[in-house]
Amino acid sequence: MGSRLAITSSDSSLEQAWFALRAGGRQALIPYLTAGYPSPEASLEALQAAAEVSDMLEVGVPFSDPLADGPTIQRSTFEALRHGMTLPRTLDLIARADLSRPVIIFSYLNPILRYGVERFLADAAALHIAGLILTDLPAGGDAGVESAVQQSQLDLIRLVAPTTSPERLSRAVEGAQGFVYLVARLGVTGATSTLSAGLDRLIGMVRRATPLPVAVGFGISTPEQAGAVARMADGVVVGSALVDVLGAGGVAEAGKFLLSLRRAIDAEDRS
Repeated sequence: MGSRLAITSSDSSLEQAWFALRAGGRQALIPYLTAGYPSPEASLEALQAAAEVSDMLEVGVPFSDPLADGPTIQRSTFEALRHGMTLPRTLDLIARADLSRPVIIFSYLNPILRYGVERFLADAAALHIAGLILTDLPAGGDAGVESAVQQSQLDLIRLVAPTTSPERLSRAVEGAQGFVYLVARLGVTGATSTLSAGLDRLIGMVRRATPLPVAVGFGISTPEQAGAVARMADGVVVGSALVDVLGAGGVAEAGKFLLSLRRAIDAEDRS
């Protein structure tokens, strides 16, 4: 997780969170929730419940053309849009939630551009949002947007695909901040019954390319899988499986599911 042994007041909230995790010998649980799903009020409750057991939170901005998302996240996105959830209302939701953990906005580029990049960064910083993942903006895809985020109070978090070659990897993580999000498998988001073969090799390859922490997501759906990933990576991201549980069983069941993941990750931390 890098060689830093101290933090300063100028460090980002994500940097401070990773430092605390490292000091405690722990791995991060990072849930993903779609803003406004299954309803704005239930979404508010779900975010607050998730903050009780997680280390960071990813909040997805609903978008009408979510090409990188699988059926679960697409359904949650369309339901949230039906309830009128937008980027401004996502920011309002985060403000109302008053969360105790660093928040990362997960968005396609289009809603940010429509809102205005500088305006978004200023409004997000005012809410102490810690980071931004732009799912359809690879490194070098828009130098102006990337530079604006990197110079803001938000960390620009890079996504790395499992097909990224060692030669391309250094470019893919160029200018990355906060942590690197390693996509565990090919395709769109969605829960799976098995982890990708060679995941430990992929994590090792990313670690050789950057000193930043590595969080793994896409397809993690059980406590056993979360524990297995925690043995290899610095953080575990769970999205589709959590959104499924939230949609079927409500906030209480989502909370129980997250607690089972927390216990599995912490058990690996102690082993």
